[in-house]
Amino acid sequence: MTLEHTARLVLEDGSIWWGTAFGAGATRLGEVVFNTSMTGYQEILTDPSYAGQIVVMTAPQIGNTGINPADDEAREIFLSGFVVRELSGQVSNWRAHSSLSAWLAEQGCVGISGLDTRALTRRLRDSGTLKGILTTDPTPSDQDLVQQARGWAGLDGVDLVQAVSCDAPYKWAAPSESAWEFATPTVEAGRFHVVAYDFGIKRNILRRLAAHGCRVTVVPAATPANDVLALHPDGVFLSNGPGDPAGVPYAVEAVQALLGRVPLFGICLGHQILGLALGGQTYRLKFGHHGGNQPVQHLPTGRVEISAHNHNFAVDAATLPPDVEVTHVNLNDRCCEGMRHNSLPMLSIQYHPEAAPGPHDADPLFAEFITLMAAEKHASSQANAGNEVQHNAPAN
Repeated sequence: MTLEHTARLVLEDGSIWWGTAFGAGATRLGEVVFNTSMTGYQEILTDPSYAGQIVVMTAPQIGNTGINPADDEAREIFLSGFVVRELSGQVSNWRAHSSLSAWLAEQGCVGISGLDTRALTRRLRDSGTLKGILTTDPTPSDQDLVQQARGWAGLDGVDLVQAVSCDAPYKWAAPSESAWEFATPTVEAGRFHVVAYDFGIKRNILRRLAAHGCRVTVVPAATPANDVLALHPDGVFLSNGPGDPAGVPYAVEAVQALLGRVPLFGICLGHQILGLALGGQTYRLKFGHHGGNQPVQHLPTGRVEISAHNHNFAVDAATLPPDVEVTHVNLNDRCCEGMRHNSLPMLSIQYHPEAAPGPHDADPLFAEFITLMAAEKHASSQANAGNEVQHNAPAN
């Protein structure tokens, strides 16, 4: 290891990638994935969906806009490591509070720069997601590190959600720093009460729900269905989160109990959990979808959205029951990106509609959820009114 080479990324296939360390000095195991977003690295770093992963950015330079507290999507960094081609030596952003390297050091996250991320991305694309180890420690031999990577069990079937979820329920209140974000002022604030399961929820999802007129109560991932229903929600939101949906059977059980009793909207991991709750199956993608430029088609209209993704698993559309309609497909690999039930009030998408980072194409899905809750609320009030009339009718 030379002065220029102060960190190594070692993959299970035996390849060694030398670079320059930044951030914290540490050794971390993780699944190595690539992200094709050009911007939004802070939101990516604080997205709990990346827990257990070492993220390779394909954009050639990262770090020029620095770090600011308002753009954090969670309370801390949960990913295992960060890989860039070139770390910007200068921060140029009036909102910046610190540099990327200084912030990673504070968060205990290890980074590496100066390696060929194009070649690394091609390897991951061709081989699929690989287990890897990122280290700043010069002591272990390359072969020892290869063996550590190969010997790691990986993330299949592992419950990563408990480490990223909240510990207790709380009511969402948007911080003042988000006042500059685009809003939806035409809705009635607080019209609907949404209970959001925190499987690793991002703050901008909560902002978008609030902007669309929802009062939001966030609950821990293992909250039973009866506890959720006791909060009298108009709808339940199933959030994004990390890892394999097979690792959270308690969430699948809760969603099964909620189906048909309250409108449901699932995204990312929440979409996969909903798929399992409906009786479907999930499978691992070769290298996953990670980035802000995935083309998704809405099948009923033919409309194409450019969308933000972060997932290694997908719902197997062929295993879904006949009363579930696939509404969205990925135009790159044709995997299921959205679904809804023909008779139950639910919809879900595999991607992230909140645009943090990413395009705003999918934001109307929040409005679709509002429409679903409004319809159910109207139907419930009509039924209650009918029952009251019948109860008050004079006896013959």
